[in-house]
Parts: sequence; structure tokens; C-alpha cells
Amino acid sequence: MSDKTPRGRARRTLWWLTALVALLAAILGVGIATGQAHWAPKLALDLEGGTQMVLAPEVSGDQQVTPDQLDQAVEIIRQRVDGSGVAEAEIATQGGRNVVVSLPGVPDPATRDLIQASANMEFRPVITAGPYEAVPKDQRTPTKDFPKPTAEPENGSDPNWITPQLAAEFEAYDCAAQAREQDREDLPADKPAIACQPGDEETGQPGVKYILGPVEVQGTDIAGADYGLVNTATGVSTNQWAVNLTFNGQGSDAFREVTQRLTPFPEGDPRKQFAIVLDGTVVSAPQSNAVITDGRAQITGNFSEQSAAALAEQLKYGALPISFSIESEQQISATLGADQLRLGLVAGLIGLGLVAVYSFFQYRLLGLVTIASLVVAGALTYLAIVLLGWSDNYRLSLAGIAGLIVAIGLTADSFIVYFERIKDELRHGRTLPEAVEYGWARAKRTVTASKAVNLLAAVVLYFVAVGNVRGFAFTLGLTAIADLVVVFLFTHPVMQLLAHTRFFGGGHRLSGLDPSLLGREPLYQGAGRIREFRPAAARTAAAPAPRRAQRSAKEAARRQTIAERRRAERLAAVGTPTDPGTPPADTTEEQK
Repeated sequence: MSDKTPRGRARRTLWWLTALVALLAAILGVGIATGQAHWAPKLALDLEGGTQMVLAPEVSGDQQVTPDQLDQAVEIIRQRVDGSGVAEAEIATQGGRNVVVSLPGVPDPATRDLIQASANMEFRPVITAGPYEAVPKDQRTPTKDFPKPTAEPENGSDPNWITPQLAAEFEAYDCAAQAREQDREDLPADKPAIACQPGDEETGQPGVKYILGPVEVQGTDIAGADYGLVNTATGVSTNQWAVNLTFNGQGSDAFREVTQRLTPFPEGDPRKQFAIVLDGTVVSAPQSNAVITDGRAQITGNFSEQSAAALAEQLKYGALPISFSIESEQQISATLGADQLRLGLVAGLIGLGLVAVYSFFQYRLLGLVTIASLVVAGALTYLAIVLLGWSDNYRLSLAGIAGLIVAIGLTADSFIVYFERIKDELRHGRTLPEAVEYGWARAKRTVTASKAVNLLAAVVLYFVAVGNVRGFAFTLGLTAIADLVVVFLFTHPVMQLLAHTRFFGGGHRLSGLDPSLLGREPLYQGAGRIREFRPAAARTAAAPAPRRAQRSAKEAARRQTIAERRRAERLAAVGTPTDPGTPPADTTEEQK
């Protein structure tokens, strides 16, 4: 059979839909076989429970935390959590002092560090470097023997910043002991400071201890951050992960001035290095080999893909206004629980059942197409939710389930529009195959416009709202897309095939497409006979109306459009008899 016929195109379209569903199922099957995914969707905090962490601000003395600082911290932590892919998290203040972070499931160490880290980044020039460990006491240089500064320091790399006291402290500084301490004091921004860069056990790179100059570029001057693999000048990847930074105008100018000063230092001089300090620890201290004028810098170090992504997320959303420590951490149960999930699913089944009853009552066995379309839409939506849970850690909340239940009615609405268009074409005397094509040409514009509005509303709601409302918006938009896919790739092709069957195409009374019940008889009545266009009065005079014809007239009168009813009323007012099953000549124009 040629693919150019409606039935050929319908079969080909159904094959495409089958291939799409099979592809999604195969991807999910691979995820399950490799232990990375599950058949069931991931559930959100309200349905599964999770972990609740209370973050306490770290302040000294009588320092008080302001409400603005807490609100800013909540917003930054929310952006970090959302950016890490953890869905349906709840972040709020508690008692005007603490921040409570509730996450579904058990967060991994990287997520915990991402929430707690202040991500205060500074860029300082290196003045001198030394071993990671402290010099043994019996080998230390007396403080009076260190050279004294000969002049006031002229820039951040000037050795005159090193006083005898600072040099003695540098020798006695034990980086390993400092790394074990939980409470670390912030480094003074306008003074030299001692900071450490931990070693890397995998590469064997030892730790280094530095005396750094004052801050030359602030972390607040970072305009953007991302991560990726380092490439050589010839474009070859080194398989080394790095964080790429982009500075704003002020930061670009400051970075250019620093690199202009550091680049002329000879190879091997510590002052050629520029330390990148994150929360008091040196992440990397690369050499300046060229003057950077475009404000684009790259941090290299002992990064894995996960640590580089975490650092980029922290820098992208800025530093917390205050440092926090985890005061308590506990597992919490589901706030709504399995009962609410079960009731939500029951509500969905009840809605589906009511739609099925209405479809069978209104469209007879044509309602099977509606039910089958809803099943296909449900399968597509289910696969999408499970795959998103695997790839992007999407979690289904009770609000999301509400969106799925609402979508049942919205999806059925598309089929109703299509079926009513087909019935309109049948009333105008077309055969069912013609009515399916003409009705689809008119219905698809209405369905597409309707779903575009639904999708636009869902997108706006998703980006404007916060919390569980976003879950409702997400499922609403997802089901709108699934509805369009099903209407175009399943419902219409199935109707094209059914139109050529004896049961539906022949207009069986239980098919829901009986032209006599719609107020029209079929144009071709078999055995070479066609419909006779006679006035109703003539047919009444020729023979008494049978009971079926009377029922058909009542059914046709009940199904009249507004234009048909108004025309009948006008004709009745002037005394002209009319057949409720005869469509008026100007019906199409009035409907428009």
C-alpha cells in the first residue's frame, strides 16, 4: 500500500510513535540494568521524607545577624541547591537566626558542602612559599634574626610586607593542624596573610604554604563561572578539569594590572604566582605567563568533574553574607506520607473513570479512542518523569500529582474538540474518511492554540513561583507537550484507520458516528443508491415517520449548533417548516 494514502500515512505515524516509546523505554531499561535508575519515579520531600539541616550563623562576640543577611543567605542557598539538580528542596529561616534546609532523601557530601560553604573567593599575589609542615622548634630562626623591611611596601608583591614577626609565624605555621580546625578566622583583606594549599594524594603533589599579599581582586567582581576540561593551545584536551571565571569591568581592570606586574618576574620566583583563595584555603596558585586583558581567568588544580561543578555553582551565585555551620542534622518523615500519595492516585483514577464514562455516553465506542489516547499520554508522561528523575534528579511531589490529575481533563478536551469537528463534517454530508481529514484540518489549529496557552501559563508559573507550586507547573507543562504528541501521532492516525472500517466507517449506531443520529443520513446508502435531498414536509407526506426517524429528529434537534438553532427559530417565526437534521446553507459562515 502506498504511503501517500491516508491509511499509509497513519500507519507510518503510528510506527514513529511506537519507536519513540520503545526508545524511551530502552533508555530507561539501560539505566535500570546498570543500577542508575529505577522503574518508579523519585518522590519529593512531602511524599518520601528526607534530611533536615539547621544551619547556625558563625558570629563572634556581640555581633548580630540581621534579617537581610538571613534572607540573602536563604536565596543564595536556594539557588545553589536548585543549580545542583536537587529538586523540591525547602529552605527557610527559623527563629530569626538559623536557616533550615530540608532536602529529599539523603544528600551526598558534595551537596552538604555546597550548602554550607561560604565560597568567599579572593585573589592575592604570592610573596613567598614554603613547606606544608611547620619547621621543628629546634630548627626555627630566632625572630630577631629575620631581616626587617627596608621601606613601605609599594604593591601586593613587595617583600617589605614580611616583618620578622610574620616570618617567625610562617615557620611555625602547621597547615595540617589548621586544616583540622573547624573554626577558621577570615584572612585580613588589607594585610599579608598565611594560607595553605593542600596536597593531592592521587598526583603526589605536596602541599604548599604561602605568605600572600593583600587582596588584589575581590570575589564579588566575578560576573560568571562555569567549568570544563582544559585544552592546550592546539585544542587538545588535557583531561584536567578547571573552573572558568569571567570578571566584571572593575575586576577585569584589576586583574590586568596584577598580571602586568607578575608576568615579568623570572621563572621559579614565587612572586610570579597569583593565589586563588577560597574560604581561607588556596585552591590554586598558577603563574602569570601573560597579561590577561579580557577579564577571563581559569582556575586549575586538583579538580574532579564534581568538585569543579560545585565550585562553579558556588562562585556563580556569590558568597554567603555570613558563614554557617551545621548545628543539627536529622532524618525527617514525609510531611504528607503514603496515605496522601494513595489518595492522590485514587483521585486520578476517579477522574479517569469519569472521563471514560462521559466519553462512552457521548461518543459510544468512539470513547475507546479517548481512553487509548489517555493511556498513551500517561505512558509518555510516566517515562518522561522517571527519565528526568534519573538524569536531572526530578522528584514528584503531591502538587505535581495534582498537575497530572488536572491534565486528564485538559487532555480529554483535545479529543472532544476533534470528535466534534468530525461530527460537524458528517452533518454537512461528508463521508467519515472525508470528515476525519476535514475535521482534523480545523481541529488541529484549535488544539495547538489551546496547548500553547497551557504551556505558556505553565512556564510563567514555573519561573515565578517557588516551592511545590513549581512542581504543579512542571507537570502541567509536561502533560501539555505529551498531549500534543499523542493527538498528532496517535489520535488522528487511529481515526484515519477507523474511518475505513465497516463498524465506524459504516456508521454503526454504537460507533458514535451514526449520521442518522447526528441529523444526517449517509450520502451513499449502498447498492448504488444515494441520499435523496427532499424537504422534510415532502418526506412526511410521503410516508409516516418511523420511530427511528423520530428519535433521529429529536437527537438532531438536541445536537443542533447555535447557528442551526437560531436559523430554525427564524424560520419558525415566519411559519416555514424546517427539518432539524437539515443543516442551513449559512451555517458555516455563522459558526465562523
